[in-house]
Amino acid sequence: MNNEYVTEIRSKVAEILKDKPDRFWHSVGVANTAAALAMRYNVDMQKAYIAGLVHDCAKYLSDQDLLMECKKHGIEISEYEEKSPYLLHGKVGALYSKEKFGIDDDEILSAVTYHTTGKPDMTTLEEIIFIADFLEPMRNKAFDLDEVRSLVFIDLKKTVYIVLRDTLTYLEKSSKPIDKLTYDTYTAYKNKLEEV
Repeated sequence: MNNEYVTEIRSKVAEILKDKPDRFWHSVGVANTAAALAMRYNVDMQKAYIAGLVHDCAKYLSDQDLLMECKKHGIEISEYEEKSPYLLHGKVGALYSKEKFGIDDDEILSAVTYHTTGKPDMTTLEEIIFIADFLEPMRNKAFDLDEVRSLVFIDLKKTVYIVLRDTLTYLEKSSKPIDKLTYDTYTAYKNKLEEV
């Protein structure tokens, strides 16, 4: 990977999201945050930056279009995703990253796939994209954001746990359904912290 490749991907993301400038700048914020965290946790910076840029490249699609794309390409849809199709933008985003941007790096594609729900055994790159999406500079509504932004440079796994815990608390309080994968991820990270 080189700078020209990264610039080309950024231009393509800008084109796809031209009608959603806030979504584009969010993606740039996630990319920059991911690159900073990659430096801290000894992960390939370009991979982190690229994964951040493309993580929401399918977010502009309607729920119906997300379902249609998954069915068309044989992408598995869970029962929860059937009820909350917006979660499929990670899976479709990974597909688009491959088809539209020529990204064939499995680590990047997996980080895009799981950036919303997480998964129990995330790689460091997957953790970084999951967290960068939550706390990039344009985000300002989440609970304990300042604390989480400080902690992320000290303990990445604990930060993932806190974000998952707070997300589940928010969903429970607002009586919103909880994706099983998110709950399983929370349980796995809780257990990891208790083992230490």
